Amino acid sequence: MSVLTLAQANTIIAAALARARQAGYQPMGVAVLDASGNLKAFASEDGASMFRFDIARAKALGAVGMGVSSRVLGQRAKDNPNFFVSLSATSQGRFLPQPGAVLIQDATGTVIGAVGASGGTGDEDEAICIAGVQAAGLTPG
Repeated sequence: MSVLTLAQANTIIAAALARARQAGYQPMGVAVLDASGNLKAFASEDGASMFRFDIARAKALGAVGMGVSSRVLGQRAKDNPNFFVSLSATSQGRFLPQPGAVLIQDATGTVIGAVGASGGTGDEDEAICIAGVQAAGLTPG
């Protein structure tokens, strides 16, 4: 079974932030969690707001906890809002079903973590997460 390493997590963050700078996005925060939802690494760019960590982690926690990207969770939340409000309450507000986080999968498709970003639109956040995962030689899901 593969495990997400600190080196991989740091590569994901560095590449995600590089993509954000290249695209001219607002200052970002990027959180990488392992398969159990534990924080592996986080970085916040200069000028990022104080909420970047909480939002990026909550997106990633939802993704890894439910086994799908936060974009999919956002779509599901529209159809079943009461369930997702309950999930947020149960997780003490650490669950955010909004675009901006993707799963991290190894070569066999095993989920080894998730990465979430905050600072741009959901599409921008998701794009930099995908770029980071790919730069680490892993597969976004």
